[in-house]
Amino acid sequence: MSTTAPTRSVPQAARRRTVPMPGLDVESSLVAAQLSEGGAGALVAGMDEVGRGALAGPVSVGVVVVRLPDVGPVPGVRDSKALSPARREALVPQVLAWGAAAAVGHAGPAEIDRYGISAALALAGRRAWHRVVQDLGAQPDVLLLDGRDDFLPRAPLEACEGLCAGPERVHLQVKADATCATVAAASILAKVERDGLMTRLAGEHPAYGWDGNKGYGAAMHRAALVDLGPSPHHRLSWRLVPEPQAPAQPVLSWEDSGEGAGAEWTA
Repeated sequence: MSTTAPTRSVPQAARRRTVPMPGLDVESSLVAAQLSEGGAGALVAGMDEVGRGALAGPVSVGVVVVRLPDVGPVPGVRDSKALSPARREALVPQVLAWGAAAAVGHAGPAEIDRYGISAALALAGRRAWHRVVQDLGAQPDVLLLDGRDDFLPRAPLEACEGLCAGPERVHLQVKADATCATVAAASILAKVERDGLMTRLAGEHPAYGWDGNKGYGAAMHRAALVDLGPSPHHRLSWRLVPEPQAPAQPVLSWEDSGEGAGAEWTA
């Protein structure tokens, strides 16, 4: 008589797919030629944005620069959206100690209204880039940018007066915040700084619930917009409240009241 071995249950935690932590493989590949030559190494920057889809507050762009190959152990960074607020805040000092330079740039609601979201995003990125170039005294060798779109050239020239030139070399990487440590670190810095700003503004305008929704279109935020209208921190060029509905029109029919009596419209 054959017997079947009992099935061993696998703990739920063991069944979960392990998600790799972001590393520096992509960053290293971008400067492999320079690293093979030795010398002072290479500077690689990672950049990411937050706040693009919010109704209020700035759009913010973070950038973190590392010097390869002597960068040291990578902090436990991930895409900022995958981390709790407490974990993101705890990682900020680690990221700042790890990077050769780091900064967050902002473009405010008035600039978003004036230039459009894409150009304002570029302006925030150029402001962050300017700060790290100033701190380093040199341009990083390459910028690693999350996504498929190099938005930085769209920055309005008039608003970039006094800023250093943009990056000479940009590499686009889809899902870079999930695979590239510099971009994940930049996303954390941008998220924490912008969230802190919206929490402080919530003290001045508590009805919109910015301490929780951070300026995005949550139900409480939209309801307050209907009741109170926009604040000075809202993006006034955006459709902040639903458009009013036209009143229902009566349904008309053509009725014949009988032979010789004529006909008339009735509701």
